[in-house]
Amino acid sequence: MDGNSSQHPSRQPGWGQVYENCDAVRAAGASPIRSGQPGYGPHLDRDGDGMGCA
Repeated sequence: MDGNSSQHPSRQPGWGQVYENCDAVRAAGASPIRSGQPGYGPHLDRDGDGMGCA
């Protein structure tokens, strides 16, 4: 039941979901996304500064 929720997140993720890529973040109007915000994941933050898809 639980294995695929992070692979295909909704456009407005909750705390357990992560955007698949920066295109998804931008499409949802959530760019830039910061560490601690719903939908953030380290794969979105190339330089590790806590701000993804900037």
